[in-house]
Amino acid sequence: MYLLLICIKDLSNKSPLLLQCNPVHKKIPVLIHGGKSICESLVILEYLEDTWPQNPLMPNDPYERALARFWVKFVEEKGVAVWIMFYSSGEEKEKAVKDSLEMLKTLEEHALGKKKFFCGDKISLVDIACGWIAQWLEVLEEVAGVKLIEPREFPRLHKWIENFKDEPIIKENLPGHDEMLVYFKPLAGKAPSCAFTTKVLNGSCSMLLMLTSCLFWMLLYDSRHG
Repeated sequence: MYLLLICIKDLSNKSPLLLQCNPVHKKIPVLIHGGKSICESLVILEYLEDTWPQNPLMPNDPYERALARFWVKFVEEKGVAVWIMFYSSGEEKEKAVKDSLEMLKTLEEHALGKKKFFCGDKISLVDIACGWIAQWLEVLEEVAGVKLIEPREFPRLHKWIENFKDEPIIKENLPGHDEMLVYFKPLAGKAPSCAFTTKVLNGSCSMLLMLTSCLFWMLLYDSRHG
C-alpha cells in the first residue's frame, strides 16, 4: 500500500497522471492510496481521518466533531478574501482587507477562544485547515503591503501561530520565508488567470488552502507513525 499526493507547479500544464486520476474536475489535489484515487480537498481530509482512526485529528464527541467540520468549512470559504486582497487593487482590495479582518476576528473570538489549538491541547483538523495562516499569510501580507494579524488586535491567533509553528514536524518542513517571497512577489496584484472572476478565484484559492492542509496532515501522520 502506498500514499501519494499529486501536486503540480504549473496548473496550465496538467500531467497525464492527474487527468487519469481526476477525469471529472481535472484539478489538484488528488490522493492516491493503494492504487485508488480520492479527489477534492475536504473529501481527502475526511478520508485520511477515517482511514487512520488510531491517529485522530477530530474530537470524539459528535457535537465537537460537527463544530470542527463547521470551522474547516468556514476557513475554506472565508479565507478566499485573503487571496483576493493579494491579487487585487483599489476598492476591491480594500473590501478584501475588511473581509479578511472579519474572518480572522471570527476565528479569534469564536473558534479559538482561550485554547492552545482550535480543538484543545493537540493539533486537530481545524488547525491543519488553518495552517496556511501560520505560514503563508505573513508572506502575503509583506508582498501586498498589508498587515492583518497584529499581536495587539489578535493576541490569541498570534499565540496560536507560534504554537503551531513550534510543533517539531511542522517547524522542520515548512518552506522558508525567503523562498516563498521569491515565488509570490511576481504574482502580487495579478489575477491568477485571464478570467479574474470570483468563481475562478474562489475555486483556485480554496484548492491552494486545502492542498496545504493535506500536506500538513501527511507530515503529522508520518511523524506519529515513523
